[in-house]
Amino acid sequence: MQAQGNDRQKVRQSRRLYALALSLIGLAINILGVKLALGLKLPLFLDNIGSALAAALGGNVPGMAVGFLTNLFNGLSDVSTVYYAALTVLIAVFSAWFAGRGFYDFRKPWKLLVVIATFALIGGGLGSVLTWTLYGFSFGESISTPLARQIYQAGTLNEFWSQFAADMLIDLADKTITVLIVALVYNLLPESLKKKLFFTGWQQTPLSEKSRAAMDEKRSRSLSLRSKIIILVAAGMIVIAIGITTISFIHFRHAAIDEQVNMANGVVRVVADAVDPDRVDEFLELGEKAEGYLGIEARLGALVHSSDDIQYVYVYKILEDGCHVVFDPDTSAETGADPGDVIDFDNAFLPVLDTLLAGGEIDPIISNEEYGWLLSIYKPIYDSNGVCQCYACVDINMDHIAVSGYQFLARVLSVFLGFFLLMLTLAIWLAEYNIILPINTMDVATGRFAYNSEEARADTVERIKQLDIRTGDEIENLYHSFVKTTENTVQYIEHAQEQNEVISKLQNGLILVLADMVESRDKCTGDHVRKTAAYTDIIMRQMKAEGIYLDQLTDEFIYDVVNSAPLHDIGKIQVSDAILNKPGKLTDEEFEIMKTHTTAGAEVIEHAMRTVSGDDSGYLKEAQNLAHYHHEKWNGRGYPCGLSGEDIPLSARIMAVADVFDALVSKRSYKDGFPFEKAMAIIEEGSGSHFDPKVASAFLHASDEVRRVMNMNMGV
Repeated sequence: MQAQGNDRQKVRQSRRLYALALSLIGLAINILGVKLALGLKLPLFLDNIGSALAAALGGNVPGMAVGFLTNLFNGLSDVSTVYYAALTVLIAVFSAWFAGRGFYDFRKPWKLLVVIATFALIGGGLGSVLTWTLYGFSFGESISTPLARQIYQAGTLNEFWSQFAADMLIDLADKTITVLIVALVYNLLPESLKKKLFFTGWQQTPLSEKSRAAMDEKRSRSLSLRSKIIILVAAGMIVIAIGITTISFIHFRHAAIDEQVNMANGVVRVVADAVDPDRVDEFLELGEKAEGYLGIEARLGALVHSSDDIQYVYVYKILEDGCHVVFDPDTSAETGADPGDVIDFDNAFLPVLDTLLAGGEIDPIISNEEYGWLLSIYKPIYDSNGVCQCYACVDINMDHIAVSGYQFLARVLSVFLGFFLLMLTLAIWLAEYNIILPINTMDVATGRFAYNSEEARADTVERIKQLDIRTGDEIENLYHSFVKTTENTVQYIEHAQEQNEVISKLQNGLILVLADMVESRDKCTGDHVRKTAAYTDIIMRQMKAEGIYLDQLTDEFIYDVVNSAPLHDIGKIQVSDAILNKPGKLTDEEFEIMKTHTTAGAEVIEHAMRTVSGDDSGYLKEAQNLAHYHHEKWNGRGYPCGLSGEDIPLSARIMAVADVFDALVSKRSYKDGFPFEKAMAIIEEGSGSHFDPKVASAFLHASDEVRRVMNMNMGV
């Protein structure tokens, strides 16, 4: 057993090396494919060949690992490729699924077309949607951009669907090459090598597909262990992802807002420096006619156009009746207010209105009202006397922060999805081989435990030992305890059976002793009780061979009848010696007394049944039937109850034949024994009247065995 365990450990190590080699080869193929496509300036990606091949040959784990690592490696030179890891991992998952169901088969082209279409939908379809989510709804610069522009210029599709169509067409070509290469390699490799390359994590003797299928058919009362592990791992990863993503998003948004605040502060300082505070009232009164006004307004207008984020630049004098416009240059979207115009206060500024009226500093204000989502910076401008004459104001458009936030979430979630799929698959794979399969195997082994024979018990113990579960943790400890408990149970069963055999022999011996005690009072009966038991055994085995009364002739029934047969005349213990040993014919009165041995025997055994409990009730029940009814006749003219046909218990109908035959051939004090042939003729004559015809027929058919028993000396 130890040697077998060491061999299996070597096989496991070998499989790990094969999986590592396959993964490295797949990673190299992916990287070389990308470099080849870029070097030859092909409108292709060629970045999924290695991962699809590793998944087809090695299963989910190597394929997904290759796909994820490919994107991480390529991300060193182009970080955007990391965001597409989920798509590469998905392609690996489907590649493993298709390989397991024979889709990489050149003899069935439609299957290859299904694989190509699936890969293209993932890489081209989902990839296109992800690209637009990450980078916005406009043509970027990618392999498919020239084709997308041509489709768009045709005027049939909008920008999104033009890009989607271009991505799908290019990816169809790319995935066709991928699938054909994978299918070619998959079909060229010998089956022996493919078996070695397929990555399994058996921590025990591998199970056959039939055994695993039988195991999967078993239903749990609620959720299976596999489902609970999947839910637990998935829920844990999702909760962690939500927490990390939420925190990251909050920090990203705060950082973006701080960046905008810093930019706005720089702009507002430029505005403040451009305005002469001692001339504010002049600018309000004369407007564009004031000397230098237009020059200042032009400088402020240039600030508006210096960045797409700057929506408004203006100068207000804050008074009780509203915001008096000093400068409000035009923007590309709308015309600014004239000098001296009064603008109502925005609701967002009402909480700080007193500070503004007092000429104090206020914190940046973020509002989302009539003019959109804006970051507003107000900087007081003081004259030469230190009095606030106006405020230099800048409104920064914050919409791009929302877009950037959505794109940030999309990037985080896309990276997480690839990592999530990889880790979930790995967790399920590890749980499958380290927890689920070992436990289910022990469960199935327990359910198939055979107790019915020494050989079956030995086979069961050996089969359990051959599971050789080596997880190295509590599961392995449980397995060893399970093996030890099984061995102890088998030993206990064997010991119990040995004791049962001793008890059974003792019981049968006591019955024979009791029967002998009764028999010893009847000087003419000889070994009657032993031979009648032997005849009943012959009759029942013959009937079973002929298919008679099979529903009743169980092994247990036969055992009970044969071993209780010696008690059929137990009631004679209550018949006086004078009647029992009378040499001549009994009088009618004496015969009536003799007949009472049937009911007396039934009462004796009934008393025994009341005092004995346990599994022997069937044994004693048949003994009671034999004692009570063995003188009943098939035609209803027997005693003590006058039962007829199948109302008479089968055991009593069998004993009737055996008892009469032995009485016929045995020598009595009042007669000599009949010859065998005459006795058999009398049995045949009584068939259908005295005896059950089926029982009598079976007895007659076994005449050779009957003769052998008749001629035996059965004394002790």
